[in-house]
Amino acid sequence: MKALRLLTSMLMCTTLSNAFAQQSNVNLTHCPQKDTEGLIPFSAPLNSPQVFDDHTVLFQVKAPKATEVKLSGAMLTVMNVREPIPFTKGEDGIWTLKIGPLPVDMYQYNIVIDGVSTADPNNTYAAFTAMPPYSELIVHGDGPQWYDAKPGVPHGSTTRHIYHSTVTNGEREIYVYTPPMYNPKKAYPVLYLMGGSGELPSNWIYDGRVNFIMDNLIAEGKAKPMIIAIVNNQVVHRNHPKHAELTFDVFGREMRECVIPFIDKTYKTIATPKGRAISGLSMGGRHSMFVGLNALDLFANFGILSAGDTDCENTIGKFLNDPKANEKVDYLFVGQGSKEESSFFNVRVKGLTDALDKHNIKYEYYAGGIGAHDWSTWRHLLYYKFLPGLWK
Repeated sequence: MKALRLLTSMLMCTTLSNAFAQQSNVNLTHCPQKDTEGLIPFSAPLNSPQVFDDHTVLFQVKAPKATEVKLSGAMLTVMNVREPIPFTKGEDGIWTLKIGPLPVDMYQYNIVIDGVSTADPNNTYAAFTAMPPYSELIVHGDGPQWYDAKPGVPHGSTTRHIYHSTVTNGEREIYVYTPPMYNPKKAYPVLYLMGGSGELPSNWIYDGRVNFIMDNLIAEGKAKPMIIAIVNNQVVHRNHPKHAELTFDVFGREMRECVIPFIDKTYKTIATPKGRAISGLSMGGRHSMFVGLNALDLFANFGILSAGDTDCENTIGKFLNDPKANEKVDYLFVGQGSKEESSFFNVRVKGLTDALDKHNIKYEYYAGGIGAHDWSTWRHLLYYKFLPGLWK
């Protein structure tokens, strides 16, 4: 009888898990935008987007007074479309657009209504950075992906800390991931991870899914357990006219004087260069270069994602001309999206790899995934290459 009750309970949980979807936010399901209940999101006039099992997607917007509605976002890259895609207006004032099929992935997008870019008013999956909010499109596969929360996989914890910075003279935030079965008495290596222009630490959790990626890699035996400190690398207003001149020096001080001491004090860490890694995407990749590669007394592991520089002899000359650079560096990874190699973003990346080649610096280069300069690329780089390559 006890076994029967347990089986019944398991079946009920499975049934409920499959039933609650369509942006209900009840469970962390892999198919949250699949219409399984015939319901619309709470307080929304329509259900949008709807993702079908054939990987096509239906968008709907109720805007009876609008004269033009378009879709813009990361999915346009994999569709090889350059300009926003127009919706069609119905007599009921509802604009509709169906696209696809799309590859299984997560995509950021905006709805452009009469020239104003906005988050989808019907989509409960929205995110924000230091820029205006946007929406998430989640094209599901047959089951949870490598960036999803998977049943049976132990999960680590993510903690939001607030600390005082003597560099920026204010209160700042940092998100810290600790692995499953974290032992506070054991010393762990630390990856300091950063976003790009306008990104906030929470974006590596929401868009990057780094916590689930790390959980899955550890469960698969592909990566070593580590602490991941997700740093706010916005230290100068992004539209400041001297942003590029100021940000690297200020962020270097922030890391050395505030962030690393805070992490080493709060957690038991391997507080040596070999126990630290620094990585970031886009602007965060440039922070990893200009701050990290010039601070070999702090870091021995580096992940440069979708970033580089055309003047490396000046910006990282200290590192390039260090005769013991290869001895001091344990792992240097340079990566970008497959569609970035043929774009203007590749100019900086190639500037970096050319400089490394010229000075005989050892590194791993990889271009992969289906995306360009977007979160699809950065999730892919972490899961398939960078995180498994750390602390081998």
